[in-house]
Amino acid sequence: MKPRHPEKIKNIVSPLKKKPDWIRSKITDSKIFFQTKEIVNKNKLNTVCQEANCPNITECWSKKHATFMIMGDTCTRGCAFCDVKTGKPSSLDPMEPFKISRAVKELDLKHVVITSVDRDDLEDGGANHFRDVISEIKRINTKTTVEVLTPDFLKKGNVYEKILEANPDVFNHNIETVPSLYLKVRPGSRYFTSIELLKLVKIKKPSIFTKSGIMVGLGEKKDELIQVMDDLRMAEVDFLTIGQYLQPSTKHFPLDRYLHPEEFKELKNIAISKGFLLVSSTPLTRSSYHADTDFKILKDARDKALECHRPQ
Repeated sequence: MKPRHPEKIKNIVSPLKKKPDWIRSKITDSKIFFQTKEIVNKNKLNTVCQEANCPNITECWSKKHATFMIMGDTCTRGCAFCDVKTGKPSSLDPMEPFKISRAVKELDLKHVVITSVDRDDLEDGGANHFRDVISEIKRINTKTTVEVLTPDFLKKGNVYEKILEANPDVFNHNIETVPSLYLKVRPGSRYFTSIELLKLVKIKKPSIFTKSGIMVGLGEKKDELIQVMDDLRMAEVDFLTIGQYLQPSTKHFPLDRYLHPEEFKELKNIAISKGFLLVSSTPLTRSSYHADTDFKILKDARDKALECHRPQ
């Protein structure tokens, strides 16, 4: 059997640290969970919930919330923290936009998150496919808001503009970690490329909410996290998520430590003081965790901010 992560086979074994009491996934309605799973499987779709081994899958799927991962299940990069399969991807499925849209309708989603593997093999990095998926969702589900979590489109020029043509409601691109760890944690990515992408999206489409996320517990320092917050605010990012890194296997990037919930609260307070409209900072926070509820909070926060700046 072909290994899931061939680039990690020769890595030094890093034993998994025992999880503290506060790292516990919620178990909820299993009946709805299996209904969600049936819809995903029936339409032959991939979800980041499954492929990235998300700790919140039971809770989210029990609410009929799923984050769809387009363009296959195989990534062209090999980030040291990620559990998504790596290797040579298959060709794009031209029916995927329709399949995704149909699943969104069956699940009756009011807000949907679309992410993808990195597709460095494609000339446009998959930007046109993103556009087609968003457009089809909005065509069939006229009241559904769409959030995208995209790759960085490194060395692909301005292809990200294709996604903006479809008017997603939220554009998310995760910064993931601090600059000093990039070569080890995200060797195929560049920190300032990610910052620049988020900045350009806001310049091109000011009405779109921009969002980014960072993992903690990889060995970063507090002042480095604060610098990332400042860099994201310079790019006018609206929403920041901060979550605990959970080491997927002994061959993945080694976990440095588990942060206490009080540390997450402190990071949230610091981030809010920087001017983010919304900050989600808990051990189990992930990019699309509670995304539907957060979108409503984002809209309310922007409306309130606009009201405060409106001339009396």
